[in-house]
Amino acid sequence: MTDDIRISVRPTYVEDHSKPADGQYVFSYAIRIENVGSDTVQLMTRRWLIWDSIGEETVVEGEGVVGEQPVLAPGGVHEYESFCVLKSPSGWMEGHYTFLTDDDAAVEAQIPRFTLTTEGAGEPH
Repeated sequence: MTDDIRISVRPTYVEDHSKPADGQYVFSYAIRIENVGSDTVQLMTRRWLIWDSIGEETVVEGEGVVGEQPVLAPGGVHEYESFCVLKSPSGWMEGHYTFLTDDDAAVEAQIPRFTLTTEGAGEPH
């Protein structure tokens, strides 16, 4: 939890959409963002670092999440799902979201590192 923003992640290996023979491993992840503070916040940007066990790193940055910049009132929750493709059967992701408060203060909430593995859903570190 960072600055009254709680982020939890549930990763899943998507075997049906993966092609291991072609070096394509698809992982989905469900994100839950909770505003446990007393200020309303709006999610403005995201930054992900995706690491593949073959040694590749990818940075993904952009506005909002899945086309939205949700506003979370105190006690508010936003959930969404997304995915990534690795070239190997394991890796990890981590990053941060940048939020703005009602008084235009920027808050950077850390997304905890989580593992991606074909052996089942990874656990947060």
